[in-house]
Amino acid sequence: MQTTLSEQAKRLPRGEEAESILRSCVHCGFCNATCPTYQLLGDELDGPRGRIYLIKQVLEGKEVTEKTQLHLDRCLSCRNCETTCPSGVNYHNLLDIGRAVVDAAVPRPLSQRVLRESLRAVVPNAGLFKTLTQMGNSFRPLLPGSLKDKLPGNIRPPKARPTQQHARQVLILEGCVQPGLSPNTNAATARVLDRLGISVKSIAQAGCCGAVDYHLNAQEQGLDRARRNIDAWWPSLQAGAEAIVQTASGCGAFVKDYGHMLRDDPAYADKAAQVSALTKDLVEVLRAEPLEKLGACTSTKLAFHCPCTLQHAQKLGGAVEAVLTRLGFNLTPVPDGHLCCGSAGTYSITQPTLSKQLRDNKMNALESGRPEVIATANIGCQTHLASAGRTPVKHWIELIEDALHPS
Repeated sequence: MQTTLSEQAKRLPRGEEAESILRSCVHCGFCNATCPTYQLLGDELDGPRGRIYLIKQVLEGKEVTEKTQLHLDRCLSCRNCETTCPSGVNYHNLLDIGRAVVDAAVPRPLSQRVLRESLRAVVPNAGLFKTLTQMGNSFRPLLPGSLKDKLPGNIRPPKARPTQQHARQVLILEGCVQPGLSPNTNAATARVLDRLGISVKSIAQAGCCGAVDYHLNAQEQGLDRARRNIDAWWPSLQAGAEAIVQTASGCGAFVKDYGHMLRDDPAYADKAAQVSALTKDLVEVLRAEPLEKLGACTSTKLAFHCPCTLQHAQKLGGAVEAVLTRLGFNLTPVPDGHLCCGSAGTYSITQPTLSKQLRDNKMNALESGRPEVIATANIGCQTHLASAGRTPVKHWIELIEDALHPS
């Protein structure tokens, strides 16, 4: 795609990157065929090709409007288009650049600013989020339906984590919302890995991965969280920890991008690249181990929802399904498994109507094979799908632990 960036755009810190990405697009439109919002709305500007043109116009100095902002806001950042694109267009980075420029030019209404700042204040703060979740459940009958749906009905309390120390050790990111919404997920991970001779270590100083800030147009604050996490993990990595395990694929996708996002930071570029290289989704660790040692026994019929951050961002589509099949689970087919469920971080709050439509479509697909339970790999997707109040939704590692013989 031919581009003529304005002088102002050329001076942007990521101006050259944006121009390179724009030039890689051949305007073929294959991306629209797999874009969830384009399928719902049928508007060229609500598909990747149209959004690329909007960003191109902005960077070439054309007028920036609220309409431009709306179409960029409606993007889920699911990266399905990147999986489809024959030209390898690095769409998600272009979107980040475009959103930052547009938001700097178009002030948001007060209601939107308050909502976004509230999300940034609450969601990345694990302690505050957990407290508010507990309070919300205590007053659940009094809450409006829209808020009640966001709270999980039955939060499974975690069992004790193993205390035995093995020669092999991995770090784990506790995350910001998962301790409040699904506290047993990381505990189950620690117990399953313990059976395989791997110790799990949590670093208290490592908090939110930074994605919430970054995708709500507070990119520098998101990068500051990345730097703090790198500092927190670095001594343990130097001491021999073999990986940083992520049980939420959304966090995993973002941490794996630290190296790219901090590549121009002289103090953190090398460390960020090493952290990204050592970051693994839980399935990457588990699939390499002798799973027969776990002694699993199950024929549970389940449907697996593969989050966008697992299949499109981390390119691990099919990996969890293969592990579950090895352990005896009976997986049902899921039509259109490549499509987003509508969770997409804070999207279910900032774009509730579209998000609910996508959720209901995804639930219909997941339930088409009549599974007993739905498994997924990301806390946001898990909570969002469960809010439909239909088939139970759990993290896949908890289902594996439930299938194990007592040790």
